[in-house]
Amino acid sequence: MEQPGPIADIAKPGIKAHRDLAISLREEVARILGRSSIGFPGAQPVSFARKHLEELRREDYYVCEKSDGIRYLLYLTVDEEGQEVQYLIDRKNDYWFLPRNSMHFPMPNDIQAFHRGTIIDGELVMDTVPGTNGRKEPRFLVFDLLALDDKAELLNKPLDKRLGYFSAYIYEPYKKLLQQFPQEIPFMAFKVEMKRMELSYGIETMFREVIPALKHDSDGLIFTCRTTPYHFGTDPHILKWKAPHENTLDFRMRLNFPLVQATEAELDEGFPEQYTDYDSVPQAELYVFCGNDGPGGSKYELFPDPLYIAEDEWETLKALGDPLQDRVVECCLDAENRWRLFRFRDDKNEANHTSTVSSVMASIRDGVSDQELLSAATAIKESWKIRAQKRKEQQQQQPKH
Repeated sequence: MEQPGPIADIAKPGIKAHRDLAISLREEVARILGRSSIGFPGAQPVSFARKHLEELRREDYYVCEKSDGIRYLLYLTVDEEGQEVQYLIDRKNDYWFLPRNSMHFPMPNDIQAFHRGTIIDGELVMDTVPGTNGRKEPRFLVFDLLALDDKAELLNKPLDKRLGYFSAYIYEPYKKLLQQFPQEIPFMAFKVEMKRMELSYGIETMFREVIPALKHDSDGLIFTCRTTPYHFGTDPHILKWKAPHENTLDFRMRLNFPLVQATEAELDEGFPEQYTDYDSVPQAELYVFCGNDGPGGSKYELFPDPLYIAEDEWETLKALGDPLQDRVVECCLDAENRWRLFRFRDDKNEANHTSTVSSVMASIRDGVSDQELLSAATAIKESWKIRAQKRKEQQQQQPKH
């Protein structure tokens, strides 16, 4: 039986719910959120393009660092006996049960009572603990709230209100619990923190203060519109910025190994005249997910550029001893404009959709550098201040009852 304590692997944060239970939980979450779909409800960002500089000038956005962790929804609920339990929901829509008594989220005025029907959006990261020679501990960084105690009216509220509800009703009571019972912290699955948000013009603060002080890896910025409701699926008002040279894409990789003619010596050893050479570097094709819109009804279509694998990389991949065919792989462009393998994405069922690929390719071609973002901050701030002043004047003009 798994004992309470910090999770060791953020990709496998608990006990994976079996099929029937997972279906039941998906239906439960859909009911809370008022959805007919039982698919993963989390919002997904779009890639930052040059046109979005104008969007940041025109609308109120918050900015936070883009953690290089794993996205989860944290679902606070009860089991069949009415006991407090929690699940982490990944992008594959799998539900990971956290060991009993490894987390507790008290109500504001009752430390024994707990939240249920509550869905929190965030990311699980491994923070390096200072002064411990590299020891890591898990953190769940919260950046949104979808439902609170079986009520999903929050979905239609602006981001700052949603975060305000999380802070007042969940985070503050949780922090008090930790202060009152610090001896329980070592038995918790992870610590919960609110992700630091700046107003969208606080870009310099992000680059100069926030990101350098992080205890985990970060690979960009996320801009989220302050005024729009929560949006299931791809949200055009959540902007994922990466430096143009750091943009990556997730493809499905298919390897084609060369056929070679057997040598005289190999023929003498019983080799066929032609055989597949699994030792040589294969031709690696990249495929893009297109739903059911692919050629001939296929779910995938071939990306025009191949994956470049160097000899030494291939030796390393072979030495892993893991299956490689049809894996989802995250790829980046090198200095010679070749796609290179960055890492495996076993946390994803599918490669990036063709629409995402088009969006990221546009970001690469027409990318906005960190210096351009910094330069735009002044105009973004001026526009924000003008809007804030107008709102203030409108409020003052409203009749008082």
